[in-house]
Amino acid sequence: MTTASDLTSKRCKPCEGGMPPLTNAKADSLMQDLEGWQRFDHLIGKTYHFKDFCETMAFVNAIAWMAHREDHHPELTVGYNSCQVEYTTHAIHGLSENDFICAAKVDLLFKL
Repeated sequence: MTTASDLTSKRCKPCEGGMPPLTNAKADSLMQDLEGWQRFDHLIGKTYHFKDFCETMAFVNAIAWMAHREDHHPELTVGYNSCQVEYTTHAIHGLSENDFICAAKVDLLFKL
């Protein structure tokens, strides 16, 4: 079984069309390693809450930096004191391990 710390130590791998998305069993297994994330068929998401806009934007900028380094980018919905983060792998129209790696890294950023 993979743990969140295992996921945060991994790097995203290039994902191209033609690869199959994760099976439901594998996605469900990886979901167990993420606290507070929800799965909606082909994507995973979580909303984070902050004291104010400045904290929210600092978090968004940290996610942007991590996403650039991993070359795997989330959908972000940003409000005054919240940020909703969603991951899916568009190239395969479903979930890949990259989505779970980045989700675990976003959780780690939130704890900093």
